[in-house]
Amino acid sequence: MQHLPDLSFFTTLARHPSLASAGAELGLSPPAVSRRLAALEHRLAVRLLNRTTRRMSLTPEGERYLADGERILRDIERLERSLQASRDEPQGLLRLNATFGFGRRHLAPAISAFAQRHPKVQVMLELTDKPLDLTAHAMDLGIRFGPPPDARVLARRIVANRRLLCASPAFLSLHGTPLDPMDLSRLPCIVIRENNRAWNHWTLSRGQESRLVKVQGALSTNHGEVAVDWALDGHGLLLRSEWDVQGLLQDGRLVQVLPEWSDTAADIHAVYPQRHHLSATVRSFIEFLVSWFDPTTPSPNGSTAARLSPGPSCSSPSA
Repeated sequence: MQHLPDLSFFTTLARHPSLASAGAELGLSPPAVSRRLAALEHRLAVRLLNRTTRRMSLTPEGERYLADGERILRDIERLERSLQASRDEPQGLLRLNATFGFGRRHLAPAISAFAQRHPKVQVMLELTDKPLDLTAHAMDLGIRFGPPPDARVLARRIVANRRLLCASPAFLSLHGTPLDPMDLSRLPCIVIRENNRAWNHWTLSRGQESRLVKVQGALSTNHGEVAVDWALDGHGLLLRSEWDVQGLLQDGRLVQVLPEWSDTAADIHAVYPQRHHLSATVRSFIEFLVSWFDPTTPSPNGSTAARLSPGPSCSSPSA
């Protein structure tokens, strides 16, 4: 990189018929131009210009230095223009990671709309049962539930979310409806083993009050879809994200239990490595997600229905 000024100097010099005319553009006197050219030729150990009192001509080495030098300078100029444009216009490859259920049912439609708005962006969505390490897997952005995992990533909340207690009507008819969070410790519960959370400890909050309850049950899984199916079959109480069970609660296939209590550490965040904190593409996509999941943002049909409303199926390995 320290030789780039020499390349620029020589390409300017080669466009002029004399040292004097080149010096006028460079802001140098003819002797200063001659000294700089001599220093360049000394460093390269080749003659670049044949000089007479009337004209200058390129040597074969000078022609090669000029041709390759101009190409290098053009490439650098294009690179810098591209970098400058990327600060203002989303473009390039955006690598995303999310869990299966939320990614398929909610993130994929958002990506489709974003891609239509920003055709210069290429999106690669990788759905996994557990969140990936963004840095290790070269991901630009991840969708996470609950507080950000560590200080190595930045986070932006894109939508509020709660984990709700629920069970099937048949289960509640057989076992009774709990009236206090501590009642959960004596009832069959379906637990989801995910991330690094203590899977059999549920933290429930009501206003400023919190309860930590150790639960147990015959069935546990690392897959949210399986857990929901078991709850529908009446095997136990379930603590599950609102986005995933809201439709089942609305149609009565599940019943919310202790409705004033919930696991509030379930907000949905977009997290990204700190190296991307100025990326126009990442920044634009996060802002788009915030708007997309805002229930007050009009949908294409003009309504303001929240796009987190669940579909007919309930599936997600986590959250």
